[in-house]
Amino acid sequence: QVQLVESGGGLVQPGGSLRLSCAASGRTFTWYARGWFRQAPGKEREFVGVISGSGGTTYYPDSVKGRFTISRDNAKNMVYLQMNSLKPEDTAVYYCAASPNYCSGNGCGPAAFRSWGQGTQVTVSS
Repeated sequence: QVQLVESGGGLVQPGGSLRLSCAASGRTFTWYARGWFRQAPGKEREFVGVISGSGGTTYYPDSVKGRFTISRDNAKNMVYLQMNSLKPEDTAVYYCAASPNYCSGNGCGPAAFRSWGQGTQVTVSS
């Protein structure tokens, strides 16, 4: 079982940037794909990106493509979500997740990921 802990959330103004971190511990699977999701009040959990185990491949939905970037440091068991040009509609609880398989397109739903963090709140507001 992989334990995941997110950090770095907070309040940011529209147009600003924020970087979230996800630390893995326990029975770590260094080469697992790592995904990021978000969930706003009253809405379903939404996929915002995934990075392959090696870090060489990423996939993002159109809603965040060009604004969000995922990176990873396998030596530190860390994954990062860099968010730029933030909008009020990006406000949500952000979760990181781990999967033994990389995904893309419609295959990147929550069911594809086995381990989840507790989430970190991101609020975009002036």
